[in-house]
Amino acid sequence: MDELEALRKENAEQRSQITRLIDQIARLNERVTELLAIAQRKQRKVSPPTDKPPAPPPPIGEEARRTFEERPKAPEKPAAETPPKKKSRPTGRKRIPGHLEAEDHELRPDTCAECGGAALDAVDELVEEKLHVVKEHQRRRVVRRYTCRCRKCGERTTLRSLPAPYERSKVTCEWLAWLVYQKFWLLTPLDRIRRDLAERGIPIAMSTLVTFIERAADLLSGIDGLHWKQLLASSWMATDGTGLKVIVPKLEAAHNGYVELYRNRDVAVFQYEPDKSGDVVAAKLRPFRGTLTADAEHRFNAVFASGRVLEAGCNAHGRRKFRDAEATQPVLAVEGGAFLGAIYGEEEAAQKLGLVGDALLEHRQQRIRPIVQDFERWLEAVEPTLLPSEPLAAAIGYYKNHGDALFRFVDNPLVPIDNSPTEREFQNVAKLRLNMLFAGSTEGAHRACVLLGIVATCRAQRVPAQAYLAWAFERLGTHRDVFGLPLEDMTPAAFKKTLA
Repeated sequence: MDELEALRKENAEQRSQITRLIDQIARLNERVTELLAIAQRKQRKVSPPTDKPPAPPPPIGEEARRTFEERPKAPEKPAAETPPKKKSRPTGRKRIPGHLEAEDHELRPDTCAECGGAALDAVDELVEEKLHVVKEHQRRRVVRRYTCRCRKCGERTTLRSLPAPYERSKVTCEWLAWLVYQKFWLLTPLDRIRRDLAERGIPIAMSTLVTFIERAADLLSGIDGLHWKQLLASSWMATDGTGLKVIVPKLEAAHNGYVELYRNRDVAVFQYEPDKSGDVVAAKLRPFRGTLTADAEHRFNAVFASGRVLEAGCNAHGRRKFRDAEATQPVLAVEGGAFLGAIYGEEEAAQKLGLVGDALLEHRQQRIRPIVQDFERWLEAVEPTLLPSEPLAAAIGYYKNHGDALFRFVDNPLVPIDNSPTEREFQNVAKLRLNMLFAGSTEGAHRACVLLGIVATCRAQRVPAQAYLAWAFERLGTHRDVFGLPLEDMTPAAFKKTLA
């Protein structure tokens, strides 16, 4: 029994020794790994760079490889002698804009903090600047007009009142501009605006606020119509659409309407339609002669079938299709997406250089056209290796079916590479729709589109929307006969010239 106990103790001691030896070996291995990593980093810093051939493309099938490898090689670009250094981003606090009105405060001690003496001389000045806010003031504008009698002829004379948006209006042009800015630029729903005004002691009924919006849209409808005529007369425009719920009398639920945006780089026009009818779009665009950037939807078939309008596609949709296909075909989808990434890279480089017109066309022909040709050969080579049900096959089919439209931008400097700017405009519509839930009527939807288009045009022209609206209401309201301006001189573009 004693011998068995001694053997157990000896066995336990040996196991503990083995455990300690294993721990020491593990620590030594970790140390060796650290030393090798340090040595490799030092070697990379000291050894000169070597030109290594690029890794071979991943396997894409024997038949696809033969077709893909037969394509003509693009001429190699000479390597730059010294790669340009990336500009470091500015750090630290940014200065407060100098155009802001300053509220000055001077703090000067009256007595010495040590002895209490009152004879003090200024020896230094400490200046600090901070952003400050003063809540906007809601004010009354009181206009007193005196009627005077002429001593010579006895006739009475009364001066005309200040400009107002319409006769007997309760608000000024500036206030109406503020209201439109709150709702269609800041995307604040009317009930929140009403609560904010009530908190300041200004009770205004919701129906009154709705009437103000209606009046504003009616005043600006002529300018919105002028923008639509300018779009139809242009050589390129883009379009997209989204849904909007509208309250229609005698319907149990809100009607699912449709808001469309038509834009170019200068103007934007929103239009409401009760549905996505292709016949309505074809009739609407019948006067247009040019290139239309739009999604590949069936409702545009009649527009393009006429031959008067050329189709331009959106490569952002195609790029997303390749990214989605990476889940099932990670190698081939990444390989195809690399072509689109290279195309976008060249287009971004052209935008950074500020190329337009013929210069942009030359850049696209020389730098993007070869990539497009390689991409088309890649599509032909890879398509036979895929099953029709695969997402990558759908992405390749998208480019094979709509390739002419998707690469229309290569031959036309006015056409963008995608329709993303139009889709970004609908972010504002989506936020407004989320806040207001629905339009109160079909007429309300049309009026909302007028104001959305005017605000989007201000954004495109890069002019302050609220300042423009006040300026326009003065010229479109009660003093329109005094100013005597045509609609062409009351647009955001005309207002931008006055700022210059």
